[in-house]
Amino acid sequence: MKRTLYLECYSGISGDMTVGALLDLGADRLALDEAIDSIRPLVRGFDVAVTRVQKAGIDACDFNVILDEAHENHDHDMEYLHGYPHEEGHHHGDEGGHHHAHTGLAEITDVLENAKLTDGARNLALKIFGILAEAESKVHNKPVGEVHFHEVGAVDSIVDIMSAAVCLDSLREKYHITDVVVSELYEGHGSVRCQHGILPVPVPATANIMEAYGLPVHFMEMQGEFVTPTGAAIAAAVRTADRLPARFKVVASGIGAGKRNYEKASLLRVMVAEEMTEQRDVIYKLESNIDDCPGEVFGYVTDRLFEAGARDVYYTPIYMKKNRPAYQLNVICKEEDITKLEQIIFRETTTIGIRRVEMERTVLGREKRIDNTSFGKLEVKTCGERVYPEYEALAAVCQEQGISYLDAYNKVFAELNHKYTHDR
Repeated sequence: MKRTLYLECYSGISGDMTVGALLDLGADRLALDEAIDSIRPLVRGFDVAVTRVQKAGIDACDFNVILDEAHENHDHDMEYLHGYPHEEGHHHGDEGGHHHAHTGLAEITDVLENAKLTDGARNLALKIFGILAEAESKVHNKPVGEVHFHEVGAVDSIVDIMSAAVCLDSLREKYHITDVVVSELYEGHGSVRCQHGILPVPVPATANIMEAYGLPVHFMEMQGEFVTPTGAAIAAAVRTADRLPARFKVVASGIGAGKRNYEKASLLRVMVAEEMTEQRDVIYKLESNIDDCPGEVFGYVTDRLFEAGARDVYYTPIYMKKNRPAYQLNVICKEEDITKLEQIIFRETTTIGIRRVEMERTVLGREKRIDNTSFGKLEVKTCGERVYPEYEALAAVCQEQGISYLDAYNKVFAELNHKYTHDR
């Protein structure tokens, strides 16, 4: 039973949207709270609120990282505050003149290493931050080790990314998820105003992640940033498959809300899809037209093919080119037996080619057993609603008792099917 987690990014994706959607899907809230509490001594100045909100009339889960008073106007979902490189002697500040320290990947790694996380959640969080750092290093032409995250951005990123990793890890276990599929990332166009100026959409870090990880993207007519760097990094880190199963049923779903108020509602939907496998019974037919082979060969090759695993072998008279009388050899077999059966046909006949056809079939259920009859215990075969005596078993009785096979067959067949009908 294969289960796939599907992230439907038709309104973009961000860190808080992802966490909200995964919590709505049923992620372990207790594990998330414990993880968040475990980093408070190292990451100060924040709190977390999980609420229900309405977006375009749709009920959704809202995950919100609330910063202290110094940063109360900060909206991490609207601004691009990731990964500005540290410039010695200069500190970036907000409009109120607050100054912030800078946090590098090493410091963030230390926080995650000391957090109360499972190995799976920790490794995923580190992977997401690594993707983000690589993208920022390319933006600023700095080695990954020299890329620093602005303090405010770092707080949001740590909480969002760690929370997403905890939720994903718990859902893998809860639903036995084997793959993660991410839809096209729907992004807007135009530009976005951030703390240090105006940047094009998608912002450079997001564009770098899209390029590096081959994420499918669909640009909408609407203006605005719908895919944040954190959202793109999460998508790149978790995606393991390109498409959903051909047929599936939805086991569970969740919706997470973003902070934007664009014309298109800022919503991320996630679903657990369980593959529905079709019960296809496939058989193969090998056939070859042969006009220059002695009749004795067909009897010999038939025996060899049955011995090698053929399910059925038959040959029929046909006319070939120039009205030559010939035979068409047909072999019914399973896929795994094709090679060895073709080798027998080429070796034992004069054919120079074999056609191969895949066919679906409908087969009645069959069961063999020993049953009591007027001739004693015989091996019989049940097919659907009928019961038949096995040929070899009944033939041995007929030879031993000197009776007609046809008479014996009719008698046993009537006995078995009368009893079978009565027992039902």
